[in-house]
Amino acid sequence: MIPAPSRRTLLAGALAGLSVPAAASPAQAALVSRPNFLVILADDLGWGEIGINGQKKIVTPNIDRLAADGVRFEAAYSGAPLCAPSRCSLLTGLHAGHSTVRENPEGGPQRALREGDLTFAELLQLAGYRTACIGKWGFGPELPGQPSHPNERGFDEFFGYISHRHAHQYFPSYLWRNGGKVPITGKKYAPDLFLRQAVDFIKKPSDRPFLLFFPTNLPHSPSEVPGNAGRYKDKPWSRANRRHAAQVTLLDSYVGELVGALREAGVADDTIVLFMSDNGPHREKGVTPRLFDSNGPFRADKRDLYEGGIRVPLIAWSPKMRSRVETRPVAYWDLMPTLADLAEVPVPDGIDGRSFRGMLSGGSGPDHDHLIWNRPRKAQAIRRGRWKAIRFAPGVEGAGPDGRIELYDLDEDLGERKDLAAIRPDVVSELMDLLDRSIGPDPRRPYGLRVTASGDRVTVTLVNGSAVTWRKVRLGLTLPRGGKVTARREVAELLPGEETSATFRVPGRGLVTGSAAFRSGKKRHTFRRTYRHQRSLV
Repeated sequence: MIPAPSRRTLLAGALAGLSVPAAASPAQAALVSRPNFLVILADDLGWGEIGINGQKKIVTPNIDRLAADGVRFEAAYSGAPLCAPSRCSLLTGLHAGHSTVRENPEGGPQRALREGDLTFAELLQLAGYRTACIGKWGFGPELPGQPSHPNERGFDEFFGYISHRHAHQYFPSYLWRNGGKVPITGKKYAPDLFLRQAVDFIKKPSDRPFLLFFPTNLPHSPSEVPGNAGRYKDKPWSRANRRHAAQVTLLDSYVGELVGALREAGVADDTIVLFMSDNGPHREKGVTPRLFDSNGPFRADKRDLYEGGIRVPLIAWSPKMRSRVETRPVAYWDLMPTLADLAEVPVPDGIDGRSFRGMLSGGSGPDHDHLIWNRPRKAQAIRRGRWKAIRFAPGVEGAGPDGRIELYDLDEDLGERKDLAAIRPDVVSELMDLLDRSIGPDPRRPYGLRVTASGDRVTVTLVNGSAVTWRKVRLGLTLPRGGKVTARREVAELLPGEETSATFRVPGRGLVTGSAAFRSGKKRHTFRRTYRHQRSLV
């Protein structure tokens, strides 16, 4: 059984913003090398549901303080207008025209990641980070030891929901801890349990940097909170809307407590916090986005490829960041290369994302020619500069047998109300050709470190999946009872797309750790991967 944390009222949670420090002075130091990362992913939180973006009815002081003291991205885009494909894009650095998971289950099987889906967690894990995912994973199946499980995709620790549908239960009968189910009474509020586990992870002493991915299921439907709706309980709204507002404010209190935990652990100065949402606001089970102006100035909401479905909050914060507002577009497939860049890990080649590290200090950003979104058999969208086009499949959203294309000038029409497709067919033709060329098979090459075994032999293989040559490569293996062996030969150069292997004899069984030391540019890197060697001693 997992003990629930003590309850704080929503009012007290709203005041937890005091745990977020005031703005740093203009003379902040540069961001630290290989910082910790706290990535907070809200579920179905609209762009306009936080105070800093104009929200008037729902209180979010902690998130607002992060935005005021950090970098607020006004033109951040999710990977998709709904959960699973957006999360896949976030984790893997691919847009939904290339990624493995391009749609939600919608009555079918739960979509799954594959062995070749390198995530930002795997990159940081290889580079020595301790990693955890606490909350909603969102990919199936609900089985341990398979390629789509969080432990197989780079997270040392996992606690939460594996599947998309299970995450709809705020008072579940069980949750997953790594490879096993943990019984819950059905009376404990899962988001509270996630908060407690996240705080414990932050405060755990370690000499290694960490990545904490905190994908909460707040404020996804159903609109459930412990007790009543707190400060909203007497509002003249529907029960669902009162509790939805309470969910958002509760989420805000979690942000305050997580940042407070960073400060209490003495690691705030060494940590970058990223706050974001997976897509636009929902209108499910009685929630009314219009009441809250949940999508701000944008049209539509979750599931739609209009701006309201894909324009989302994105805030970066660190005590060492200068407060600023960034208006240049970024997309969720930019997160993986950004984390790799900040952690000084070679960026994989063939991904769609580009690092926005420079934007954190007012420098350069991703050099995207265009951004695309893809909902197979439903709709696709493309943005290039001021122009955005949306193509609907036949029969979708009132489209005729030939489908329908709409064109908007976002510089003049942010609300996407004036369709210009009929008067600018030249722009439509150019964008549709570019969109079609952007949707296709996975463009990545293999990347990373593999450890495999046969009998008493363990093979360590390094695969250069980056775009640059790796030099002075030396493979090694740490043995179950201590001690380390290294390959006799150093590989002078490992070109992009190449791999090199070394095989070692391992007496006995137990945990072994493969390693690969190499140079990329002027930096020295060491990748490590642990493997349980099961050879019998008999």
